[in-house]
Amino acid sequence: MSLSETALPFDDIRNLVKSMPGPDEEALQKVRERDSQLTKPAGSLGRLEEIAEWLAAWSGNAPPKVTRPMVAIFASAHGVADEGVSAFPSAVNKQMVENFAAGGAAINQLCRVNDIGLKVFDLAVDMPTPSITREDAMDEANCAATMAYGMEALAGGIDLVCLGEMGIGNTTVAAAVFHALFGGEASDWIGRGTGVDDDGLSRKRDAVEKAVARLNGESDPLEILRKVGGREIAAMAGLIIAARLQRVPVIVDGFVTTAAAAVVHVMNPSGLDHCLFAHVSAEHAHGRVLERLGKDALFDFGMRLGEGSGAALAAGVVKAACEMHSGMATFADAGVSGKS
Repeated sequence: MSLSETALPFDDIRNLVKSMPGPDEEALQKVRERDSQLTKPAGSLGRLEEIAEWLAAWSGNAPPKVTRPMVAIFASAHGVADEGVSAFPSAVNKQMVENFAAGGAAINQLCRVNDIGLKVFDLAVDMPTPSITREDAMDEANCAATMAYGMEALAGGIDLVCLGEMGIGNTTVAAAVFHALFGGEASDWIGRGTGVDDDGLSRKRDAVEKAVARLNGESDPLEILRKVGGREIAAMAGLIIAARLQRVPVIVDGFVTTAAAAVVHVMNPSGLDHCLFAHVSAEHAHGRVLERLGKDALFDFGMRLGEGSGAALAAGVVKAACEMHSGMATFADAGVSGKS
């Protein structure tokens, strides 16, 4: 999937969002009909039954199947990290990309145990974006190109994609995106991220305030993304859009990945219907964001790592829901009496 070269690159993005397809109603109905015949009381598997329906509706497969799941981690660097908003230095960006490649990160273990593929996309971790307190993170052409890059991440027949990210300072950037999209005060959207102390939290609040003040009330979600966002957020937003167009269900991870989802939601309130939200992050504002988006996360484990870690755990649940629906016998198959 590629974007045409136009005078206004964001127009291509907007047109794609407008052309998003709806659910496959035929596949959804087939799953519901089969579910009513499975050897269990109706509704007894609760949300697992809903997940099977969701997977069928947005993949077009009935019964639903997951054969090539993937965690896609987008790694980026942020100039705002130099302003003391994180407990870790920017050098960690490159070091963690190397750790992913060596199989030593948490996400490597989660992918292994759940039999999920992993791809890491290095979005120039050696070249941080300008600090959003002083300059725009990207111009329109670069932001659109980064979104297009994220769209290409689905190549290779992926049928379930889990969003992941890594970038020192990116909870500050995500907080700025939320503040610009949803208003309130900067303090409503910030948290301790990688574990900043009180002074670091104060610097984080100041950075978000300065970044959003530069916007002068800008409300266009793509303009907000390019001015106070980051490359990983842009790439993930592009992936969400492409996944909808290609009928690939998406699992959104935590606080930063939800910033990408929020951009798409503001563009099209139904634009996240093909997305499942894995967990409620320990970043206190994440629950508030999910309420804004009208989404209920699968679980709350107090996680705040990123890397797609929560999404990988949720993918295991999705795979289980799929297998239970597809593999369970019907009453007729098993010779079990149905409801009297």
